[in-house]
Amino acid sequence: MTTHLTASSLFSDLKSRIAARQARVGIIGLGYVGLPLALLYSEQKFPVTGFDIDQRKVDTLTQGGTYIFRITPEEIAAAKANGFNATSNYSQLNQMDAIIICVPTPLDEYHEPDLSCITDTATAVAPHLRPGQIVILESTTYPGTTEEVLIPILEKGNNAGLKVSRSGNAAENEFWVAFSPEREDPGNTQVARPDIPKVIGGVDPQASEIAAGFYGSIFHRTVPVSSPAVAEMTKLLENIYRCVNIALVNELKMLCLRMNLDIWEIIDAASTKPFGFHPFYPGPGLGGHCIPVDPFYLSWKAQEFDFRTKFIELAGEVNVAMPYHVIDATISALNKHKKAINGSKVLVLGVAYKKDIDDLRESPALTIIELLQKEGATVSYNDPYFPFVGRGRHYDLQMKCAPLDNLGEYDCVLIVTDHTDYDYKKIVNDSKLVVDSRNATRGIKSDKILHC
Repeated sequence: MTTHLTASSLFSDLKSRIAARQARVGIIGLGYVGLPLALLYSEQKFPVTGFDIDQRKVDTLTQGGTYIFRITPEEIAAAKANGFNATSNYSQLNQMDAIIICVPTPLDEYHEPDLSCITDTATAVAPHLRPGQIVILESTTYPGTTEEVLIPILEKGNNAGLKVSRSGNAAENEFWVAFSPEREDPGNTQVARPDIPKVIGGVDPQASEIAAGFYGSIFHRTVPVSSPAVAEMTKLLENIYRCVNIALVNELKMLCLRMNLDIWEIIDAASTKPFGFHPFYPGPGLGGHCIPVDPFYLSWKAQEFDFRTKFIELAGEVNVAMPYHVIDATISALNKHKKAINGSKVLVLGVAYKKDIDDLRESPALTIIELLQKEGATVSYNDPYFPFVGRGRHYDLQMKCAPLDNLGEYDCVLIVTDHTDYDYKKIVNDSKLVVDSRNATRGIKSDKILHC
């Protein structure tokens, strides 16, 4: 233990332990961000403990299983062989040298930031802190969260009067805090995780230096910035950039539909320009934890400074409206086949928020299913990654995956997620009507298809 070391020794000792792969790593939140991060550190022979309040996750990992599609049991077994273990016992945090918080930061029912997972986690962590630890928040949030929300809870909640180091020269009763935004991209097989640069904002220079060494042990490049707030805003910029550009192509798609132009052909043509253009693609709405959520986090925070993020809010409105556009297109397509939406049998193809992943977070398919049901449709779904869709934060569907061997029984097949496993030509051939929100049937000639 390092509790009896001098202040200067705490800093040098932790750096040395990190360099020697001896620093004990505790990762809180074993979801789509925390578990892959835990496996990366385990691969580098760090002693890693994963913490989660969901006992089912802990039990699954303890038994060598997995609950994330892209993570195999073999990877879990390799991590366990390197000493990885999972627990719901937060008292073990006192033994960790680095505590990484990777918990959800969703929106509440009013589209305002819900930081309850961060505050609850900080409250649980605080009693187990000791001098010389570093606590790093990775959860996406608005600028100021680390210093205005996390740190006060950590300082107030510990029993030893510990404080966060702010001077650049930690005292014997201090610990370090930093923010480093996660940059997970589920389903991305083009960029290896260690090749994704890691942005780091420490509360003081020592925190930044320790975090840079810590992340530099597994990531090929670290990017230190001047403060946690800068790092927090960096993450929002990255995702709002995508949100705004997706809103642009979604709006252009709706215009092109009225003009009888193919937005996908137009994007392909524009993409031939070797400078000044990056392609974004339209769809039925935004999904995932970050892109649909981040604009609202920043808009909410901006009100504190008497500032309205009009451009960002407009992009959010366009993207939020896309599931409703899909419903309108489906109603129109059924009408052309002399069918009312009320009473029609509709199969939603794909419920993940993007193709080839097992992630439902903020998926537009969930909204589309609920809207179809409100219109009186009898709705089924098929998704190779989800045998069952139950209850989540903002939905309660309780539906089983339907097979694809009776497509002719449906009045409409609605493509929401374009998984590569699907045989789209066969789907079109076997269906009465296909409404395609992802351009998955591009190149297939059939009067059964409506692109929306």
